[in-house]
Amino acid sequence: MAHVSDLIAQDIAAYLKAHEHKSLLRFITCGSVDDGKSTLIGRLLYESKMLFEDQLAALEADSKRVGTQGGELDFALLVDGLSAEREQGITIDVAYRFFSTDRRKFIVADTPGHEQYTRNMVTGASTADVAVILIDARKGVLTQTRRHSFLVSLIGIRHVVLAINKLDRVGYSQSVFERIVDEYRLFAREIGLDAFHAIPMSALKGDNITTRSDNTPWYDGPALMAYLESVEIDAETAQRQPFRMPVQWVNRPNLDFRGFSGRIVSGSLRPGDRLRALPSSRESTVKRIVTHDGDLALAVAGQSVTLVLADEIDISRGDVLAAADALPEVADQFEANLVWMSDEPMLPGRPYLLKVGARTVGVSFTAPKYKVNVNSLEHLAARTLELNEIGVCNLSLDRAIPFDAYEANRDTGGFIVIDRLSNNTVGAGMLHFALRRSQNIHWQATEVDRQARAALKHQKPAVVWFTGLSGAGKSTIANLVEKKLHALARHTYLLDGDNVRHGLNKDLGFTESDRVENIRRVAEVARLMADAGLITLVSFISPFRAERAMARERVAAGEFCEVFVDTPIGVAEQRDPKGLYKKARRGDLKNFTGIDSPYEPPEAPELRIDTTQMDAEAAAEAVVEQLQRMGLLDGMPVPFTPPSAEASRAGASPARSRARAPASWLR
Repeated sequence: MAHVSDLIAQDIAAYLKAHEHKSLLRFITCGSVDDGKSTLIGRLLYESKMLFEDQLAALEADSKRVGTQGGELDFALLVDGLSAEREQGITIDVAYRFFSTDRRKFIVADTPGHEQYTRNMVTGASTADVAVILIDARKGVLTQTRRHSFLVSLIGIRHVVLAINKLDRVGYSQSVFERIVDEYRLFAREIGLDAFHAIPMSALKGDNITTRSDNTPWYDGPALMAYLESVEIDAETAQRQPFRMPVQWVNRPNLDFRGFSGRIVSGSLRPGDRLRALPSSRESTVKRIVTHDGDLALAVAGQSVTLVLADEIDISRGDVLAAADALPEVADQFEANLVWMSDEPMLPGRPYLLKVGARTVGVSFTAPKYKVNVNSLEHLAARTLELNEIGVCNLSLDRAIPFDAYEANRDTGGFIVIDRLSNNTVGAGMLHFALRRSQNIHWQATEVDRQARAALKHQKPAVVWFTGLSGAGKSTIANLVEKKLHALARHTYLLDGDNVRHGLNKDLGFTESDRVENIRRVAEVARLMADAGLITLVSFISPFRAERAMARERVAAGEFCEVFVDTPIGVAEQRDPKGLYKKARRGDLKNFTGIDSPYEPPEAPELRIDTTQMDAEAAAEAVVEQLQRMGLLDGMPVPFTPPSAEASRAGASPARSRARAPASWLR
């Protein structure tokens, strides 16, 4: 008995070993509503013997209770997990399922067909090697077929199966099949899908799913399963591309070991190969390729390794190690496709975070060059992108990154967009190319820096940002603060919201996107004034936290003071010095903050002023005291006394006396 047990254990170990080394194919199913996507996946699970007895029993019970096949097995129920999906007979969320055959392992994503779930489909397709696009043979190529095909092309899935399903409903007609294939081929050329493989099938009946069907003798191609088992996966293609490995972790367990860990996303590597770290452009040679199971003589795309280099060079998380003779580009401005996935619209100029590989950087987008009508492929003018919309934008990063065009490398050319405040993923995109200006515009070094300018004025530069509702008293308080600082011989400038809109921001309205751009420009001006050594007072409603955070990040740490002029909207509306609230209530003034446009109060301002408890003079004094507590008024100017009569009689000229005056008094 022990001998038999040993043989069984050996067989199990051998099976698990073989299973471990099978290649993994990820694919998606997509198409119009009720084309049979979930039924197809359920059939694949059933035919690959991946269902346990209790699952089969549950399927039989559910098929009788909520099935759509008259009591027969409804394979779609194996995938449609949400109660809303089962009730409506449609797919809403992305459903992932694993199954395996003797030749390969599979992860399939059942993606929704409705237009309002475009973001769900993009999520499911982002890691896929193959797309199976289903078409109901009775309906032919539909609008949703075109939309999903466009998204498949956009995301860069190279292998496409055109699964013409429900052929049993049209008598397995060859002419119907060929007509649909010809129609789809014309459309595929328009979107750059140069090749696809068409298969006639019935997911419900099992025709051409795992084996060739006798019902389609005129079809001489492979069944779907045979195609999936033999198609080349992206990992195999990636191994032939130039070497790329984003560094995920600097591995330094002790003083004697320093390695750089990450997953190889393309290419192959051997000890002795020459690498360059980007964006620093430092080069070294691979000394060792370390894994948990020992050193490797060869590492390829898809493997996670730790690289030990021959030289001590500065490399951090997010850097990219690349083949020295086939480098990616490095830039900070790009054109890109952008898929927006948030209920809140994309606002041009608003600061977001962009994650590409293991690196996260700050990003802002321009207004879209155009958005794409995914049903007709028409290019439409747009100022922003709403949920599920796709457009082409320019984007600007706060630092340069190494990248490849998305069509060349999905890992180093694809990115996600993250909201800075909520940390939610709000978009995904694909880099096209670097803008020429990113390579041709450089920072010009200057000899006189911000410290020198501030020293000349005997003061510390600062930005004092007043925010609050219209009518809160921001401008009044800011004006009094400037008078007090001027009396202290401080060099100041007041940027007021209304005044700036007479010139610099004359072209902007009051939509959310224009408000974002309004604050972005003012924040840049305030930064320049702080560089000039000034104490800059900024009085703007500035309703959004994200833009105020962006303004704070533009200046040095400790030099930004946010003052929340906190006035209840009822009080502000009673004051209404400009009559704006009355206009907004009448509907004559749209997008007015506090009425039909939101105000996001600061969560942690340096100073909060309650104008119901404090008058303007006391509020201004409180601001000055806060600046003193922050050390922004340290280093008081040296008092200057005009030349005495004795000095004048002694022959000292006014010009010579002025030249001796402290710089802070020069006008």
